[in-house]
Amino acid sequence: LELGVDGFPVISYYDSTNGDLREFKCNDSACAPGGNTVATLDSTGNVGRYSSLAIGTDGFPVISYRDDTNQDLKVVKCNDAACAPGGETLTTLDSAGDVGLMSSLAIGADGFPVISYRDATNGDLKVVKCNDAACAPGGEIFTTVDSAGDVGQFTSLAVGSDGFPVISYYDNSNGDLKVAKCNNATCSSVTLTTVDSAGDVGAHTSLAIGTDTFPVISYYDQTNANLKVVKCNDAACVPGGEISATVDSAGNVGDFTSLAVGSDGFPVISYRDSTNGDLKVVKCDDAACVGGEIQTTVDSTGNVGYYTSLALGADGFPVIS
Repeated sequence: LELGVDGFPVISYYDSTNGDLREFKCNDSACAPGGNTVATLDSTGNVGRYSSLAIGTDGFPVISYRDDTNQDLKVVKCNDAACAPGGETLTTLDSAGDVGLMSSLAIGADGFPVISYRDATNGDLKVVKCNDAACAPGGEIFTTVDSAGDVGQFTSLAVGSDGFPVISYYDNSNGDLKVAKCNNATCSSVTLTTVDSAGDVGAHTSLAIGTDTFPVISYYDQTNANLKVVKCNDAACVPGGEISATVDSAGNVGDFTSLAVGSDGFPVISYRDSTNGDLKVVKCDDAACVGGEIQTTVDSTGNVGYYTSLALGADGFPVIS
């Protein structure tokens, strides 16, 4: 979920019944019934899992996703705010092996998308820097960012204050949370850091850039079944001075996290409470979430809270799919 230029949510998602990529454009800030637009963007084979959406500089959505049928990374560039059928640009970006899982897309300083994703064939973290707003074939730069063991799950990418990507992800070989700080726009030079190795940690990561320009990351501690947050004290999260906090430990909580930083500089996080089958939100009362957080069960009707995505509205209040 992201907010369009009109301030109303737009959401990409997977239609598992038909194996399609779909998009939902809200007609008001709360997505109240009536006037919302639903579009099927790709229905060729089984497509649409692991989608990540951003709003381009033209105000139109661009979405990365997985083509399960061909095991490829794909991108669709909409040609209007609602992705109404007709004129969308569909591109297969990477088809070298089993790729495209767990993608995360952001718009670079040049206005062109940059995407992190998992290469399952090789167990690697990869990044592609597009050469135009639609990622049309030709000129894209592919980089294997980390190939040390089985890595690259649960990627979350943001563009730092220097204009270069920073990515959080899970190291499956060691059960660690890792961060890759790119030193240029294509990630051909990168600083790799293990941020948390206390038990089996680092799944379901979500990374944002704090008001101090340093990353803050939410993630799942699988050993203790807790929600954790780490606040980096530099742009690359190099060891020393990071603040790691357990934010929620009431039952099995903390998977499917989504984090944004409020205007006060403090994180707000949506996540799943697996013990109760609920959607929860925590609002931190400091930049590192080290105490005084406000936890709220937002939805407890049935078994809910999977695959959360959170953004902050123009009023500063969260909206969550």
